[in-house]
Amino acid sequence: MLESGRPRLPQGQFSHRLKFLGDEKVRPLLQRIQRGIEKEGLRTTPNGKLAISPHPIGLGSALSNSWLTTDFSESLLEFITPVFESIPETLAYLNTAHALAYQQIKNEIIWGASMPSVLPEDKDIPIAQYGSSNIAKMKTAYRRGLGHRYGRAMQTVAGIHYNFSLPESFWRSAFEQDKYHGQTQHKYLQHYIDQRYFDLIRNFRRHYWLLIYLFGAAPCADASFVQDRNHDLQPLNEYDVFKPYATSLRMGDLGYQSAAQNALYVCYNSLQSYAETISKALRTPYQDYEKFSSPANGEYQQLSSSLLQIENEFYSAIRPKQVARSGETPIKALTQRGVEYIEIRCLDINPFSPTGIDDKTIRFLDAFLLFCLCADSPPSDADEYKSITFNQARIVNHGREPNLTILCGKQKLDMQACANHLLDQIQAVAMELDNAHDSNDYTKTITAQREKVLNTALTPSALVLSTMEQLQASHIQFNLAQANQHAEYFRQLPIDKHKQENLISIARQSITQQQELEQQDDVDFSTFLANYFNQ
Repeated sequence: MLESGRPRLPQGQFSHRLKFLGDEKVRPLLQRIQRGIEKEGLRTTPNGKLAISPHPIGLGSALSNSWLTTDFSESLLEFITPVFESIPETLAYLNTAHALAYQQIKNEIIWGASMPSVLPEDKDIPIAQYGSSNIAKMKTAYRRGLGHRYGRAMQTVAGIHYNFSLPESFWRSAFEQDKYHGQTQHKYLQHYIDQRYFDLIRNFRRHYWLLIYLFGAAPCADASFVQDRNHDLQPLNEYDVFKPYATSLRMGDLGYQSAAQNALYVCYNSLQSYAETISKALRTPYQDYEKFSSPANGEYQQLSSSLLQIENEFYSAIRPKQVARSGETPIKALTQRGVEYIEIRCLDINPFSPTGIDDKTIRFLDAFLLFCLCADSPPSDADEYKSITFNQARIVNHGREPNLTILCGKQKLDMQACANHLLDQIQAVAMELDNAHDSNDYTKTITAQREKVLNTALTPSALVLSTMEQLQASHIQFNLAQANQHAEYFRQLPIDKHKQENLISIARQSITQQQELEQQDDVDFSTFLANYFNQ
């Protein structure tokens, strides 16, 4: 056992990189962290049932609208912000987009929780439709495949994706610094950026159990979610199922997880190893999926019978990303142009926030991700991969349990001690962010997270259960009340006229863009698909 039950974090480069963040030339660059948010939300009827109506035409084309699309289901909205350097601007855009959506969805509401509203039978959950173009058919066929493989109910689970990158000027300064001190062998800036982002990714994977504990907000679900499914949840009341100490059922076996992928080992030691292991899964046939290979009613039932149809099917808490060009695979985009940003995928929707995420959470994420970038990040292996999976399951299912232990290396250590030790490191980064912004906002959010570690009753998952108990409400009743409050907030929200006109214009143009795509197709769908996979 280590002193005080605390794991030692390698400090070789951390203090050096912390000092770099405080450099007077680097400090202003920390004001230019680039971030974007993708926020999902189910369209729901006034009585808390999944809306099965088509995507409203007033919201533009789900295929082409840059600020609002659909995820798996026709009912699952996905709001997308542009890239911003300002946290208030990011959240203001998300607010405006929600307010405009409420102008178009009539009496429906946007569900404000990760675990879904009352679901119909699996076959009656509508799959998203994108039109008649080849790319539209591909998107729908992919979703049809997801439904066959994992069930449609699982795909209605919603979340927040947080996209994060640092400006090129930051990377240039870091590259020059590391070259000067002999800490990089890379000759090209992009190769250095790729390596540093993968250093961040490995550390993120080691520590993201902390995010699930601090921000998990899905401890229970309506019983309709688990109908006809094997599960180990307990009855919470007449209507709901739960686990007493759970934090985020979304991030566990009931959420976007896959038994078929449990044996899949993806190597995050470099861009090359990541691309190779993902590409292998795209080529590996999976016998159980062969039965979906034949078209039904003239429609493809999946894109392929491989373990993964496309890269996006791989369930991960974090992804390296590069914006793909039209018709380009994500892996080709990454290998040809390198990592542009990273996507954090383990955040539940906060049911106490109208937009599902608030400024305090964003500030903590920024500090957490910069810590992951600055801390030493040795290569990972298959044993550590298993430990990461173990810790995720521990926090998902037992995160608020007294005296909980998690794995650190090969030792089981006290979770609270591990969390506090991590927060010590993250606070050092937060102080540099506060220096850069001439504020104390980042340090304050670390203090708020420490309080959650000290008192589990302050975590979102505990607050959801205690509020439900206080109101004597079910999962549906509680989240319906929250969603109605949020709906009223957005319907009353003053909208800047120029911003409103801009978003409405983008939505209208997206319909024209979809029509143009449908007219441009010059090959049949099977040829289009073959060309896509033969890149």
